[in-house]
Amino acid sequence: MYAQQVPASEIILPGATLTAKDTLAENELIDEIVAQKKMPKQDKVEYFSQLTRYGFKNLFSSFAYNPKLPYSSQVNPHAESYMQDYLRRYSKHLLGMKSWGTPYFNLIDNIFSQYGLPKELKYLAVIESNLSTAATSWVGAGGPWQFMPYTARDYGLVVNASYDERRDYYKSTHAAARYLLTLYKQMNKDWLLVIAAYNGGPGRVYSAMKKSGSKNFWNLQYYLPQESRNHVKKFIATHYVMEGQGGVTTGTANINNGIALVGGSNPYDRKPILSVAEMEQAEKQNISGKYNSLIIAKNISMDIAAFNRYNPGFDQGLQDNGQYELILPGDKMQLFLTNKYQILNECVQYYLGDYNIPENKTVYPQKYQRGAKKKSK
Repeated sequence: MYAQQVPASEIILPGATLTAKDTLAENELIDEIVAQKKMPKQDKVEYFSQLTRYGFKNLFSSFAYNPKLPYSSQVNPHAESYMQDYLRRYSKHLLGMKSWGTPYFNLIDNIFSQYGLPKELKYLAVIESNLSTAATSWVGAGGPWQFMPYTARDYGLVVNASYDERRDYYKSTHAAARYLLTLYKQMNKDWLLVIAAYNGGPGRVYSAMKKSGSKNFWNLQYYLPQESRNHVKKFIATHYVMEGQGGVTTGTANINNGIALVGGSNPYDRKPILSVAEMEQAEKQNISGKYNSLIIAKNISMDIAAFNRYNPGFDQGLQDNGQYELILPGDKMQLFLTNKYQILNECVQYYLGDYNIPENKTVYPQKYQRGAKKKSK
């Protein structure tokens, strides 16, 4: 069962692993999406997207790529040498695609975000088809996501003698999202294995797992067919060129999870988008120190998506500038200020690598305590 607000106790920090409850919730939502061929409700997506990023556990050190940090400091050491030969051959072509491919990337980003999928997966369409709707493989796979006719039909697309929805960017990307979620459930919740299976089929990946005795891509890669192994190499190299050598692929103005990207070149040059009522009730406080957004959100019982909407780019902004103008609803700001030093201590423990942080009881100011008498007007 899902709630509109992600409970603070269920926020997963780097260094942790998904719980059995989280895994069950993922599987239930994937089954629901695939069976109904419909997009999930937004409250489910906000929770689900916090979980699916952990599928990049074997590629990025923090489960997702941060364009403000050096690529080599985030990516698995196996990956850099693994992709060098592909980069030497195709980097010029990929760099050109960064410009003309922007409308396609924006469309895919928008659709994938509705399913809670990591944005990195859009680069699978690059290595599958060069983003071309006309692309057709020698075995009959077609469209930007290179669906075979029977797979396309399984995921809700019409493919017949007179009409082929594999060539429809919008419809085929929705189908691709559902197919990727199916593979994600099957492939040990690991996106690198999903990419290998997307190319060679789940059976070949299962065989590689059995022969290698491992479910880690880096350990089982040489038990895969060379084409499937190279598919992962192409994906990593494409992501590196698109993200690690010259910024993001978004346009001059994009909206992502309620946050405006102003200028497009810097994903942390963002302004909160709040209603007039929210701004009137919000309070601001300049803070400095080793604070972490997830830990603050946990301690003030605030959904991390809502916290990020008020404070876009919080962690990186605080790291880069040494201070940040924190914006919170009035009651949440009072909770933060009351527990400020307790929260800071917990954040410092986290950054020192102590992931077994004890749960601390939030201390409420007297006027917010349950049963406190309201002041008369």
